[in-house]
Formats: sequence, C-alpha cells, structure tokens
Amino acid sequence: MNETFKALSDPTRRAILDLLKERDKTAGEIAEHFHITKPSVSHHLSGLKNANLVQDERRGQFIYYSLNTTVLQDVMKWLLDVSNKTEGKDEQ
Repeated sequence: MNETFKALSDPTRRAILDLLKERDKTAGEIAEHFHITKPSVSHHLSGLKNANLVQDERRGQFIYYSLNTTVLQDVMKWLLDVSNKTEGKDEQ
C-alpha cells in the first residue's frame, strides 16, 4: 500500500487517474492534457502501474491505460476502517 500512497501523493498522477475515470486512454491522449513531456507522462504512468492503480492493454499498435478500481476500493476500505477505529476511540 506504500506504493499506492506514494503514487497518489503526486498531483499529476491524481490528474491522470481523473482522466481515466472517463474512459481508457493511450499515453498520447493522456499527454495532450498536460504541459509536460511525453517521457514525463510515461514516468507517471509507470509509477501508477507499479502501484497497481492503472492497468495497460495492447490494442493493435496502441497501449491503452485504464483504472484498476480494485486497488482504489482496497484503499477506501482501509481508510474507512481507520476512520471507524478513530471514531470509536473518541467516544470512549
């Protein structure tokens, strides 16, 4: 989960995840939304892949990136569990 939080700490990576909510996109389509180099976009995508937040799939000549919602669900569950434990301590 450390890699997940590391990846989520970067605003560009969070913006990439927001883009992928709409639909799967290629690296080139993602790069069109940023004022950074294509190698920088590839670096961010690599970080997201290492954290299992995105998946890639080759379709013909292109590689499409998509959200891995399973990991996001696991993070949300963990955050809710921590939040619930904290609330229980406040009531004691």
